[in-house]
Amino acid sequence: MEGESKEKLASVSNLVTVFENSRIPGAASSVSKLEIEHHHPGCRSPPPAEPLKEPNLGETLRGSEPRMVSRRYLSSLKNKLSSGAWRKSCQPGTDPGPGTQEPEEKRIVQELLETEKAYVARLHLLDQVFFQELLREARSSKAFPEDVVRLIFSNISSIYQFHAQFFLPELQRRLDDWTATPRIGDVIQKLAPFLKMYSEYVKNFERAAELLATWTDKSAPFQEVITRIQSSEASGSLTLQHHMLEPVQRIPRYELLLKEYVQKLPAQAPDRADAQKALDMIFSAAQHSNAAISEMERLQDLWEVYQRLGLEGDIVDPSNTLLREGPVLKISFRRSDPMERYLFLFNNMLLYCIPKVIQVGAQFQVRTRIDVAGMKVRELTDAEFPHSFLVSGKQRTLELQARSQEEMISWMQACQAAIDQIEKRNETFKAAVQGPEGDTQEQELQSEELGLRAPQWVRDKMVTMCMRCREPFNALRRRRHHCRACGFVVCAKCSDYRAELKYDDNRPNRVCFHCYTFLTGNVLPEDREDRRRGILEKGSMTGSEQSLMCSFLQLVGDKWGKSSPRGWCVIPRDDPLVLYVYAAPQDMRAHTSIPLLGYQVTAGTQADPRVFQLQQSGQLYTFKAETEELRDRWVKAMERAASGWSPRGPKDGDLSD
Repeated sequence: MEGESKEKLASVSNLVTVFENSRIPGAASSVSKLEIEHHHPGCRSPPPAEPLKEPNLGETLRGSEPRMVSRRYLSSLKNKLSSGAWRKSCQPGTDPGPGTQEPEEKRIVQELLETEKAYVARLHLLDQVFFQELLREARSSKAFPEDVVRLIFSNISSIYQFHAQFFLPELQRRLDDWTATPRIGDVIQKLAPFLKMYSEYVKNFERAAELLATWTDKSAPFQEVITRIQSSEASGSLTLQHHMLEPVQRIPRYELLLKEYVQKLPAQAPDRADAQKALDMIFSAAQHSNAAISEMERLQDLWEVYQRLGLEGDIVDPSNTLLREGPVLKISFRRSDPMERYLFLFNNMLLYCIPKVIQVGAQFQVRTRIDVAGMKVRELTDAEFPHSFLVSGKQRTLELQARSQEEMISWMQACQAAIDQIEKRNETFKAAVQGPEGDTQEQELQSEELGLRAPQWVRDKMVTMCMRCREPFNALRRRRHHCRACGFVVCAKCSDYRAELKYDDNRPNRVCFHCYTFLTGNVLPEDREDRRRGILEKGSMTGSEQSLMCSFLQLVGDKWGKSSPRGWCVIPRDDPLVLYVYAAPQDMRAHTSIPLLGYQVTAGTQADPRVFQLQQSGQLYTFKAETEELRDRWVKAMERAASGWSPRGPKDGDLSD
């Protein structure tokens, strides 16, 4: 037994000697492949690690130039971490004599030991040859930084020392004493936790491959050292990058061998429980490496997004997760046509961006950052802008339009999922800090959001008069302004106030007098207080929400003017016998009111079937609907009002859309 042990250890020593001799140019190898086979007649000399199958990968890896590892290749590596294709066909180290049959579990342990010897030899090549030679060249020539070399090889020295000084000797001792102690589960259990050090190596692998390719092209001495070692017998005509892939592949091979070992163990074998536990620990280490690859891919994707955004300091955070991105249309409160915009939704923020015309460097300019915490999202019912939705946050409120109903739903679901996740995390934190009683006072304060979050601005074209004083707007003397607290369109006189708004970091903002009184508690002078409502001052916004019928109608005839303007017409539920005509849907005062009682309603003419009229005692009003179906509903509503009919229930007689 002792002689056999010395013979097996000699094979590893010979391999290491080959690697050491190959470091000296022109040195002759002291051990040949035939000598290695002589030591192990039952097993061929351990070949270089088989790469993952990729189109023409074998031919590429055998070139003298290192090859970049693609993201696609890395993803396939992650998907194949537990694939059976990794299994190598290697026979046990000794050839059993005729008439003798080794137990299956022992043959698997022998295979594990043989592959471990070959693996330690390759780790020696990486750490003691490539790594040390490059470090020596960096120190002597100063042609490339030492830090680059250390970044390329990461923690390969720790991995090599662990396997050469602990794992391999433990496996060798256990196999030498197999007759007395036929088990390896306890050995692997003891050493398996250290395999998690592979996560650091795997996480750094893609960056290491990029640095290797960059400095091979950039530095001639760097390339010369690598080429010299790669052309040596010890490297097996394989590239440095191929050898660097070996540690990434090693843990899945442990898992496959140990899984087969557990399957071959007899039901009552003393090592069965320990081996199963060891297999679970190896599986955990494999998952750790898998998670490292996923994390590396996430960080790479995140970095690419940050580069497209110009690497702005206040948004670059490696802990963020990109949930969704894509183009949308921004509905403007001033312009009639929507504008092209782009959204990036992260787990903690929504970035509202403008695509750059000249995309040098950054592709997008960040206009607004809206925190997901406190954000709300809902669908908008707007016939002019279908598939539109509202995103309301503390910093800003946006009216957005998607290209389809499916895209709108997808955006709303993604935003709501991010909101729910933030709220769930905050609730967990509050429960831990406040205990079971909660904080009811804070919830009451949050019910009033004026000044706490950005409002939804009313679009300019939706009103023709100030939403506070009801005076009509004009381009010279009474221009439109927006209250930054409530979002109403108001005149300069009604918005001549400043109040600090919490959503804008307590900076003073233009607000209307109603919001000024609420936010500051100051009482307005008597001459500025709201005057009493007139007979036409019935808000159309309230009318349209609580109406029997409402829509746009074209006002035809000289009574309305030569231009035949379009009016927003409403029959309110609380005043069902009167027709109110507004210049815009959200005006606070109607410009015309028509008591419908006693009027005669006539529908349609041969010239235009969408026209209908109201007539009584010489009074004639002509209207034109957009469709014949809309005309029929208006005729029915007006006929009921003209007959004196009033609704009895909340939904009785509702003909509006």
